[in-house]
This record gives sequence, C-alpha cells and structure tokens, in this order.
Amino acid sequence: MKIGFEAKRAFTNGTGLGHYSRTLISSLATYFAKHDYYLFTPKKTNLFNTTSFKNIHTITPTHFPASIFRSAWRSSWVKKDLVKLDIDIYHGLSHEIPFGIQNTSVKSVVTMHDLIFERNPEQYNPIDIKIYRKKFKYACVNANHIIAISQQTKNDLIDFYKVPPEKISVCYQSCNPAFGIEVSEQEKKRVQQLYQLPDKFFLYVGSIIERKNLLNICKAIHAIKSNTNQSFSNIKIPLVVIGDGGAYKQLVKDYVKENNLLNDIIFLSEHLVAKEYPFKSAADFPAIYQQAIAMIYPSTFEGFGIPVLEALWSNIPVITSNVSCMPETGGNAACYVSPFDVDEMANAMHEIATNEIRRNQMINNGKKHAQQFTQQKCAEAVMQVYQQLLT
Repeated sequence: MKIGFEAKRAFTNGTGLGHYSRTLISSLATYFAKHDYYLFTPKKTNLFNTTSFKNIHTITPTHFPASIFRSAWRSSWVKKDLVKLDIDIYHGLSHEIPFGIQNTSVKSVVTMHDLIFERNPEQYNPIDIKIYRKKFKYACVNANHIIAISQQTKNDLIDFYKVPPEKISVCYQSCNPAFGIEVSEQEKKRVQQLYQLPDKFFLYVGSIIERKNLLNICKAIHAIKSNTNQSFSNIKIPLVVIGDGGAYKQLVKDYVKENNLLNDIIFLSEHLVAKEYPFKSAADFPAIYQQAIAMIYPSTFEGFGIPVLEALWSNIPVITSNVSCMPETGGNAACYVSPFDVDEMANAMHEIATNEIRRNQMINNGKKHAQQFTQQKCAEAVMQVYQQLLT
C-alpha cells in the first residue's frame, strides 16, 4: 500500500496533534514496514526526523503556484500529487481532508480528536468555531472512514454531527516510547539541576487554558496548606507546571500571588534556567515525569488526555477527572476526582503523597493498563481500518 498523510502538524506542532502524528506515522512505518508512507506537508522542519525510515517519503509543494500558495495546496491542490503518486489511502491526521478528494480514486480516512469547541463554544473565537465546524463536518461527510481517538469522541460525533456509528472506528493513541524507558539516576539528577526542580513535586502538563483546570489545582494546594489538620499542613510539595497560556494563565498567576503560593507553583516556561534550554522539545520530559510524586490532570473535557498515558508509562500515579474520556485513558490505574471539587482534589493529593501502599498499587495498575496503548497495538488498529477500506 501507498499511504499518504496530511503531515503539516507532524513537522510544525510541538504539542498534542504533533505528537499524535509523529507517533502514529513512526509506529506504522516500524510495525508495517512493507508499506510506503508519504508525508504531505507545506514545509519540512527538524521537528520530525524521518531519515532512519526508508519507507517514509516527505512531499512538499515545489512548483508554482503551489510553492507560493502552500495553504491552498494543503487544503485542495494536493489531490494532484496524490493521484500522480498513485496513493491508495490518504489520512487526514487532524480533522481535515482535502476538498474534493472524494472525487478521486484515493480513499480517505480522517482522525477526529475532539469536538470541544462544540461543547464549550464560549472558550473559542466565534469565527474560529465557524471555520472548525465547516472543516470538521466536511471531513465527516466526505471521508470514507473516521477514526475517533476515544469512545467519548465517537459519541460526540454521533450526537453533534449525526455521523453513522458504523462509519467510526475508535483507535486509541499511544505516546512517545521514551516515557516507558526508565531514566538513570544520573540523568534524573542532571535534569533536576538543569531546571532547578525540587526534590518532590506534583506535575501538571498541558496548555494553561480554562478547561485544563489549573486554577482548581492551585486552590487544592492552598486548601492543603490552610488545613488545620497537622498531617495536611505538613505536606509541602510544590506543583511544577509545564505549559503556557494567555488570559487564563494570568488569572492563575493572580490567584497564586494573592494567596502566597509563589513558592508552591513553579511555571517551568518562566523558570530562569528553563528559558535557556529547549525543554519544549520534550527531550527531558521522561526524566521530569519520573521524578514527580504524581501527575495532576483534572481537565473538564478532553479528546483523549495524553499526559495521563505518559504518566502511566512513566510509572507515576495519576489524579485525573471522573468525566469525559479520562476513565478510558486511566482505566483502573488512576485516582478519579470531580474537576470542580477542590476539597476532593486536595484529599487525593494528600493521600498519594502520604500513602505509600496506595501509590505502589496505582503504579502497578498503571503498568498493566498502559499495555493497552502500546505503539504496536495502536498501529495495528489503524492499519486494520486501512485494510478494510481496500477490501
């Protein structure tokens, strides 16, 4: 088979959609090496190094007018290249397929990650909502098949866009295999010194936006510090925050300052040392994860919640929300709390920090549950979709 991918985000996105694209493409090229994989991207960068894969080919627009109007090439004109290269299946990795691809001989698949803008429109620019809705609906109607990254997303596609259930396959995603490799004590020490990390810390990873719920984590830490119960007040474990944001981040920072939490909340993106090193490349993430007491991820809604999976592979406990897709990702390994209940969150953080038996139980359960999301299993599920389309 010749399989093409809309690969813009694989080369330009350093967060969720980019990680998904790079991990899936690499997994398919590794476990199904007999096929050829073509990455169609407006530009090639160093963010995705494919030189070790002889079966991965990167295609960029080289001739006028596509070389000038790269966005138009990506959204429509790329069809000519797909046909010329005799591509069997084209996979839009992030909600989109080229306009008019249904009129070619090329079969199409689209991955739908979430419909959060439909659920929480107040958190989005109205113009962006109209653009997203048009692109997403077009892809759902015209793609030959849809991959949803969770049952939650499949349910939303059925509810919001009335997509026939049989047109959707749930194919879970994996994460960078580096998280599953135990980091040496020497490397942990290097990373700790590099970023001036405390000896013990809770970890938050994700964009600092409202639905990710960082403010309530800060409120939970404040509740722990303010509790008159000595076992609570003696817990002095800061929170390390990996992520950035705008207005909501400023809201969080204002709360931190007003409640004397400046030494308890560490924004790594503003850290003096972190500014001098490319921590956003994620190269040091496994060492940071593996030093954390626990991952705190009480998002109010996600398509999948990849930091939960990264934490499970890193052998650390996870506190996450009891809503949306989080129970799918965390299984029986995570501690679930209401994302709106600060006291419940504080109690969970206190228990994990003080109860070694509970911690070890969660870590062991996490190791087992994470095996459902290996790169090979996730690649096999997607390959099955491809094969069914061509039979």
